[in-house]
Amino acid sequence: MGVAGSFPGFTGSPPGPVLDREEADRALARLGAEHEAIETSLLALQDHAGRRLLEGAELTGVTRERWATTERSITLLWAYFDAYAGALAEAREIRARRRHPNREDLLALTELLRGEAVTVANAGAVPPPPAAGPARLSERFSLQELVARMNELYARSLDMVVASDAVWSALPARIDLLAAELHRTRSLAHSVGVRPGEHPAGDDLVAITEELTTLRAQVVSDPLAFWLPGPGSAAPGGGRPDTSRYDRAARALEDVRREIEAVLSVRQDAEARLARLRDVLSRADRTLSEARAARGEVLAKIAASEVPAVSGPPTALQERLAAASDHRRRARWHRLSPLLEALEQEAEEELLRARESLTSVTAPLAVRAELRGRLDAYKAKAARHGLAEDLVLIERYDAARRMLWSAPCDLRAAEQAVLRYQHAVADALTPHRSEGPEDRWGAGGQGERR
Repeated sequence: MGVAGSFPGFTGSPPGPVLDREEADRALARLGAEHEAIETSLLALQDHAGRRLLEGAELTGVTRERWATTERSITLLWAYFDAYAGALAEAREIRARRRHPNREDLLALTELLRGEAVTVANAGAVPPPPAAGPARLSERFSLQELVARMNELYARSLDMVVASDAVWSALPARIDLLAAELHRTRSLAHSVGVRPGEHPAGDDLVAITEELTTLRAQVVSDPLAFWLPGPGSAAPGGGRPDTSRYDRAARALEDVRREIEAVLSVRQDAEARLARLRDVLSRADRTLSEARAARGEVLAKIAASEVPAVSGPPTALQERLAAASDHRRRARWHRLSPLLEALEQEAEEELLRARESLTSVTAPLAVRAELRGRLDAYKAKAARHGLAEDLVLIERYDAARRMLWSAPCDLRAAEQAVLRYQHAVADALTPHRSEGPEDRWGAGGQGERR
């Protein structure tokens, strides 16, 4: 939140030759600017929103452990800063004694500015990473070493604060928005009968509710458990919040919402869909009735023909349709939805089977009608060519007609009779040599080939 990543580095030279007046003044000016920058950074860290939240939160897990370490680091930071400020004040006091400092003053300034002249009490705070050996009551630093130590502690402390604040800024608000959407979806689900134990979507809503409640409590108490550090990033706060659990809950809720919308659409057009189902099943029933009647007619009028059996009315589908109507009356939309989808498909299949059955049953009648039509068409053709009084054609026509209009009709014999008449008409329309009727038609009809 506007806090620098590190303090300005100390740029003084290591202990060596005694500083002259100009060198001492330049070093003090740098130290003064450095002091202001360090103080600004520490105050910004002190006022950071994430730090204030960490102080007031009931933390658990890795966040509680790291915050305990960070609190000690911040305490030590201020101790280091006080020691640094004290050394600067002492150096300024020595420099202010005389306009032209003597050698004793310059020696003291050189020791303060370049030597290990700063002593800090070890209050049990976080030791430096390579610390080894027994703990010491105090530590001595040069100003350069002190700034390096403060940079290290500050970066670790800021990283922890920024990461926690980033998680708290990203996840709880999103979880709350998703929880509000969950509440609306749950109310809608209840209105259409989608309840736990009665519909899978109702059970899913319970699971999502429990997950969001648990997730929010964990995010608030242990934000660092939901932080993914950036690969190779050394900057404080380098990384991003881990939203994988939130994303899974959001996707699960979206799936449930689509399921509820499907149930809602059923409620809105249930009556129209039920009416269409009744119509389809009624047409299937009427078609089967026609097929049964046609079968009886075929058996009576067509001889030597295999007529397939016709199934009974779709009583099972009618019973399920009655169950669907009962679901609608009782507002059991979640049960009506899958039942309607299955019934619509099965009803169309039943109508198709009924039509196929009618077509199969009436096929012999269709063949007879085609033969009748062909016979009359060739008779009309013969009449147009002046052959209406041809005795042979009249005889052949009458024979075929008797077969086609008699009951039961032998379709095979009738087809042969129609073919003989058809061939006779074709022969009559073909020019012939002068020959007798016997030679024209043949004694046994041997020229009549299909």
